[in-house]
Amino acid sequence: MRSVLRWSVWLLGGIAAVVVARGLLGTVLVSLRPRPDPPDAALAAHAAQLHRDALLLDGHNDVPTWMLRYGFDLAMDGNEPSDRNPFFYYPFEALPFAPTAESIHTHTDLARLREGGVDAQFFSIFVDCAVLEEGAGAAKRRALEMIAAFHEQLSRHGDRIELSRSRADVDRIRHAGKIAALMGLEGGHAIEDDLTALGEFHALGIRYVTLTHNCTHGWADAAGDADDPDVNRHGGLSEFGRGVVREMNQLGLIVDVSHAADDTFWDVIETTRAPIMASHSSVRSIADQPRNLSDEMLRALADNGGIAMINFRTVYLDPEKTAIWKLLTGWHWLTHPGGTGTPLSAVADHIDRAVQVAGLDHVGLGSDFDGVMLLPDGLADVGDFPNLTLELVRRGYSDEAVAKILGGNALRVLERVEQIASPVAD
Repeated sequence: MRSVLRWSVWLLGGIAAVVVARGLLGTVLVSLRPRPDPPDAALAAHAAQLHRDALLLDGHNDVPTWMLRYGFDLAMDGNEPSDRNPFFYYPFEALPFAPTAESIHTHTDLARLREGGVDAQFFSIFVDCAVLEEGAGAAKRRALEMIAAFHEQLSRHGDRIELSRSRADVDRIRHAGKIAALMGLEGGHAIEDDLTALGEFHALGIRYVTLTHNCTHGWADAAGDADDPDVNRHGGLSEFGRGVVREMNQLGLIVDVSHAADDTFWDVIETTRAPIMASHSSVRSIADQPRNLSDEMLRALADNGGIAMINFRTVYLDPEKTAIWKLLTGWHWLTHPGGTGTPLSAVADHIDRAVQVAGLDHVGLGSDFDGVMLLPDGLADVGDFPNLTLELVRRGYSDEAVAKILGGNALRVLERVEQIASPVAD
């Protein structure tokens, strides 16, 4: 017992020392990092006004996970210097000093959503693959618990944020001066191989389903375990999986192919009658990562009428970080204190490439805020979206083009999926 206690003390002490050293080193390196040239005042003013006027719809935000796990409230300030990062604690239930609702560091809260000009947000109802180990019914139960926690937040803060079930709702809620909250179910395993569960989730407000997370399940292959020889794969979608896609079309649920294996993507393209989305995926020709979309996939997605929503996670943006991540997860966090070393311009590079390949009408934003640790410098949280608009304006995008990327394209997909759905869906 004494050796265990002694080992625990050393471990906690080592972690504390690394965190303190990293913080001190980060302060020095941030002061030494070269600053980008300040924008022309007129250009900056134009970008700021454009950002205020355009509708911003982000495709993926994971803050509901922290609502359910730690009781985080959207009205709290999740950006206090003393707040603790939940990603250190998420995999380790038994670690001491886990954050409380008032002490958790998040990328998202109501004040910063407003500061960032976010008009509509898809919030992720994320069901971790680890829940599958708890047996039948656990995945669906976790999704329902998270939906209930999120609905409670919407009820508590109804003067500032409201559930949207349709494109018309987004417009109405925005014009009322509130944030339109949409929900996406991340992980098709949450339906527990039951098509009727799709209707239940739709009735609760879910408007897209990410077919897989990082694990292949009973009817769809995932990109996250593509190299695991022990996984029983389907070669994409099983026949039941194709039925899931058809039922989603019928209900008006958007099919989300982020996290899906390439074979799954192509089976979806072959099966769906409605436009699809990749709610938080970047471009593989820049960063060769299986979570990203190849140029061939981008062209097919455009032919389908869908949308690729660019992820802000550095390992999906930056080829150097992708290689580092494959070598040793988390090493870059230690070697680049005070920032990731990936500039905000990397996001714009992926947008440029996606626009070049898929076309302007098929690109959007899927930040993955509160679902990832490593983010580009200048995009630390939801309050930083205006920085990206400024970068797009700097690159010569027209006002109309910026408005499409910020949210117009996503609204088009949402509306088209509604139109294709059967009238009996409601």
